[in-house]
Amino acid sequence: MRKIFVIGIGAGDPEHVTVQAINRLNEVDVFFVLTKGSEKQDLVRLRQEILERYVKEPAYRVVEARDPDRDRTPANYETAVTDWHRLRTDVYERMIRDELADGQRGAFLVWGDPALYDSTITLVDAVLARKNVEFGYDVIPGVSSLSVLAAQHRTAFNRIGKPVQITTGRRLAEGFPADADDVLVMLDANNTFTKFPDMDVFWGAYLGTPDEILVSGKVSDVADEIVTRRAEARERKGWIMDTYLLRRT
Repeated sequence: MRKIFVIGIGAGDPEHVTVQAINRLNEVDVFFVLTKGSEKQDLVRLRQEILERYVKEPAYRVVEARDPDRDRTPANYETAVTDWHRLRTDVYERMIRDELADGQRGAFLVWGDPALYDSTITLVDAVLARKNVEFGYDVIPGVSSLSVLAAQHRTAFNRIGKPVQITTGRRLAEGFPADADDVLVMLDANNTFTKFPDMDVFWGAYLGTPDEILVSGKVSDVADEIVTRRAEARERKGWIMDTYLLRRT
């Protein structure tokens, strides 16, 4: 039967790739890559760099497919994501069915950790649920962008005896969680941290890559710098991946 590996490859530094991940990379016949347009080709190149560095006998194939576009300003966010996932499931099913022979092993290389704000596991399960193609799969954890963020700022997610919460910019815009003092925020395109001027922020973009940017301090002191540097970086590269820790002082 076909076998799929969902492999976390870290936040951007090839040295984030774990020994377990390297061992699985060397068992793969076909690597599946969803491309996101010319502005994100450096993400494809980083995947290729990882394969060239760690795969000892490069007899693998790389199969690329265009990632379906998603409505970024939907009237209903959940409906838009559901529709996008359906289109992505179609792509995943087609690649596994048409590009992976019985007995072969395929892999999806996932940024950060597959368990944290990534849809790959959900999509693989959706393909299995359709029952049009049979395969087994394993998940290999990776170093998350949040782990890199904390390490680069030399801080921890939480303080002694205190809870920590992971959320999105969309949810943070509804208000800072009442029962948490330390909140890790992902997928925030609107600089929502600026709504909390009295808190501390630890922000990072392109973590683990040569383009990495780090800013920290009281929000009222560093908000303008973060907003400016974020906009400049996104304009320069055509995309941005960033995250931050927001902390009550």
